[in-house]
Amino acid sequence: MEEFIYFFSFKDPNIVLVVAGISLLSISAAMVGTFTFLDKKALVGDAISHAVLPGVCMAFMFAGNKNPYWIVLGAFTTGAISTYCISYISTTTKLKEDTVIAAVLSIFFGVGILLLTQLQQTGNAALSGLDHFLFGNAIAIVWEDLIVYGFIASFVIIILLVFYKEFKLIIFNAHFAESVGMPVRILRFVFNSLLVLAVVTGIQAIGVVLMAALLITPAAAARFWTNKLHVMLLLAVTFALFSGVAGAYISYVIPKMPTGPWVVMVISFLAFISFFFAKKKGMVSRWYSQRKYQKKIHMDHILKTLFLHWEKKQQGMTQGELINQFQGKASTTRQYINHLINKDHLSATEHYITLTPSGFTEAKRIVRLHRLWEVYLSKYLNLAPDHVHDMAEKMEHLLTPDLEAQLEASLDYPATDPHQSTIPRDHDV
Repeated sequence: MEEFIYFFSFKDPNIVLVVAGISLLSISAAMVGTFTFLDKKALVGDAISHAVLPGVCMAFMFAGNKNPYWIVLGAFTTGAISTYCISYISTTTKLKEDTVIAAVLSIFFGVGILLLTQLQQTGNAALSGLDHFLFGNAIAIVWEDLIVYGFIASFVIIILLVFYKEFKLIIFNAHFAESVGMPVRILRFVFNSLLVLAVVTGIQAIGVVLMAALLITPAAAARFWTNKLHVMLLLAVTFALFSGVAGAYISYVIPKMPTGPWVVMVISFLAFISFFFAKKKGMVSRWYSQRKYQKKIHMDHILKTLFLHWEKKQQGMTQGELINQFQGKASTTRQYINHLINKDHLSATEHYITLTPSGFTEAKRIVRLHRLWEVYLSKYLNLAPDHVHDMAEKMEHLLTPDLEAQLEASLDYPATDPHQSTIPRDHDV
């Protein structure tokens, strides 16, 4: 607890550097990653994050130390070359893009590992900590690193905000952007450059191996919560910020633990929560919605069965007779009958189950919708009367009252369905 309070009190200048640096890189990575994710170029970001490693090693060979200016230049160079290779090979050969990305990623990363191994065998004391570029070490950020990486991250953020509308358009409708005279090729070049720069900003704090996770996972997690780009950007930035600072804190508490894996663990946990519990799109929410919809369908069918029984001038049905209408669903049917009784849609006497006035109104609406859909399918799709029942059975649950009125009006208020069954009206009793 004391370490937590000390870390977030920001009394230590080094901690301020770490939090500021990882916050800026998290924001830039999440913003670029959101556009990359929506453009279905997630694998390109993964390839670039691995392809910067040989540039880092060559920069060290040239400079003789971990000078951040040379490191950034080297990383950007090989990252840009990898992007160009992916684009050029994909457009000039018959190879699929994912195949090209996998090949480029493997080759560049393999060369980087060879160079890193060679450098480690030289015994150069200045190499201490060079392996941190693999998995990241945010705690090792110094003032000079913050200036370089912070400036790049800020530059990426500003350019993304300035060209927000343009990037949005080329991602969602590139053909329209070209038709209105927008320089799509130039904008894509600018965006690809920003993607490389966003990766470069995180090579020290997060590491080249795991930087792709900070690019794509926040956007993937945010996508479960919204369909709006600006909201998705805000959520992705929030997730990335939280995971970045949390990963840095864990590295601070456990110094021998690299930052990158913990950042990935935290953002993966957030993605897990989003995947299962996000409203509407989460697996649990979708399961609940499906169960709720299935429950509604079953109860509608119970009401409809009793209404059809009433149309035959017969008394109510016994519970056994009603349950037998739904073979294999005895327990759920019994449960939903009790639920409809509690909702005052059904009444149960010693011998019969009958519709209450409110239940009768709802059952009549369901039957009316079913028969209207049968008329629609027969009239506009030219389906035979014996082919419309099953389709109408599925569609009768989907309309709101307004759409129901429009459907009925478009059919000119028919009196009967294709089977010559009367379509009930609101005034029918």
